[in-house]
Amino acid sequence: MAESPTSSTPPPRENLLLNLACNVFLPGLILDKLSKADRLGPLWALVVALSLPLGYGIWDWFLRRKWNLFSILGIVGTLASGGLGVGTHLGWWRATALWYAIKEASIPALIGIAIPVSLLGGKPLVRELLYNDQVLDTRRVADALRERQAEAGFQRLLVSSSWLLTVSFLLSAALNFGLAMWLLKAEPASEEWNRQLGRMSWMSWPVIVVPSMGMMIWALMRLLNGIQRLTGLKPEELFHAPPPKAKAK
Repeated sequence: MAESPTSSTPPPRENLLLNLACNVFLPGLILDKLSKADRLGPLWALVVALSLPLGYGIWDWFLRRKWNLFSILGIVGTLASGGLGVGTHLGWWRATALWYAIKEASIPALIGIAIPVSLLGGKPLVRELLYNDQVLDTRRVADALRERQAEAGFQRLLVSSSWLLTVSFLLSAALNFGLAMWLLKAEPASEEWNRQLGRMSWMSWPVIVVPSMGMMIWALMRLLNGIQRLTGLKPEELFHAPPPKAKAK
């Protein structure tokens, strides 16, 4: 009889290609190609484009039963985009480029501000973003730090890593704001406006994600090197051992 899954069974890994397709590439393609009046039109192209990341976020939660900070903020950002765009199409308000730029910059800016603030509450966000048990064997690291009486040095390392993360998110916020103000020049709720929104979705990766991700990787490598120095552990000892392979019958 097959064993029933337990609560300790790790959730399936997220499909990165599907994530990119639903959150970046397909919405951008829909806004660019289907916003003409003889196709979906500006309003329905926007609705369909926004439904993809929203639907993906909900589906991913049902599949993996796991929320994280970025999943929640991604859905909030999609709903905010939908509110701005659909409300403008229906004449409830007029969301200009400045409003979109503020919306694009607000989420990474809030995370950037929350990271150092979280240090004051005893639950630093750097533990969720970089130093968490899904990535590192935190129990082994904690034991090694205790043996070497290096907890104080480790706390200083977390603080410096937090500030590096803060810089990366604030950089992302500034780039998001600048990209929106540079690209969104058309009349809001028009076909050309949708095309510019689609172009912004495409360009966010080389312009925003790549430099921000580069800084996050630098922060992670600096954290790992610091942990190795404080604990004396080898690089492979910082991570969980892979599960044993099932023996062939």
